[in-house]
Amino acid sequence: MSGMLSRYEALIAADELRADAGQRAVAERLEALQSELESSRVKRSALGRLLHRPEQPPRGLYIWGGVGRGKSMLMDLFFETLDMRAKRRVHFHAFMLEVDAMIREEREGQRGDPIAPVAKRIAEDVRLLAFDEMVVNNTADAAIMSRLFTALIRDERVTVVTTSNRPPSDLYKDGLNRSLFLPFIDLIEAELDVVALDGPTDYRLDRLGELDTWHTPLGEASTEQVREAFFRLTDYKPEDAAHVPSADLDLGGGRSLHVPKSLKGVAVFSFKRLCGENRGAADYLAIARAYHTVIVVGIPQMDADRRNEAIRFTKLVDALYELKVKFFATAAVEPENLYPDGDGSFEFARTVSRLEEMQSPQYMALGHGSD
Repeated sequence: MSGMLSRYEALIAADELRADAGQRAVAERLEALQSELESSRVKRSALGRLLHRPEQPPRGLYIWGGVGRGKSMLMDLFFETLDMRAKRRVHFHAFMLEVDAMIREEREGQRGDPIAPVAKRIAEDVRLLAFDEMVVNNTADAAIMSRLFTALIRDERVTVVTTSNRPPSDLYKDGLNRSLFLPFIDLIEAELDVVALDGPTDYRLDRLGELDTWHTPLGEASTEQVREAFFRLTDYKPEDAAHVPSADLDLGGGRSLHVPKSLKGVAVFSFKRLCGENRGAADYLAIARAYHTVIVVGIPQMDADRRNEAIRFTKLVDALYELKVKFFATAAVEPENLYPDGDGSFEFARTVSRLEEMQSPQYMALGHGSD
């Protein structure tokens, strides 16, 4: 018997976790997979692959559910207690950046289709690939994922375990050229067990505690508060702040938006990047669909000369509110004083009302994208 379930039960006994039937069911499934992986005898050496076709690997898992349900925590326990060396855990976005780099190398060498050799390189000495936060935000990744993972799972015999905030059918939803991505969804449903962990309790709200969402005035104290929120929501160690991954969000039409910090469904932007540039409602909806939490820093007090920024900020708030995105901010003033005068300031009152509602416990408890 491996240590996955016993470690989970020990955390409950120590009052570090609450007993949760949904989490326990997933923990039991992960422990069963641990046993399969540890007892299998798949030959992974280069000579072994030449002489013997490896046996069918243990069937992987796709664990999906709303933010804060415990997916990453269970993945931590599974990976830490798995007694094998041929394993790798990586954030999905970082993995796809590696894949892009390897594909470029293969193409530069003019070696034909790069997917098979890239999959072989990835699978070298790896029997398990564990991913945090499988999410697809750009057309380039969507176009290659079916072929890449078919090669990894069916040809290289790698077991895949991943978490996601969405069921497979909702991945890359409304994305450009989504038809190219549909075979990947079919592959996931054929080769992995899809397990929902979508109970009513958002445990990450407990981590936030009494931490406010709107911080003023601008300065180091406010910045430190939203930095703390980011780390509580993502489990990223504060001492590694400089290494938080970034992302490029596909906006459609060949456009993308650079996300300076992007991890586990949490994005950090500057006000200048989001509202100081020419953007429309569709851009903000793309952000709201991709992230369950958005942090915006450096929101100024706006006057008549900043009418355009105020209009864009209104569209941003509308998009976040519509999809129930959690919103953290550092700002020069409180919401009611953001845009007191100027064209449209009367209508801006609705934005103020929404910002105030978005700070409430009732709003914070809503699931991402819920009605």
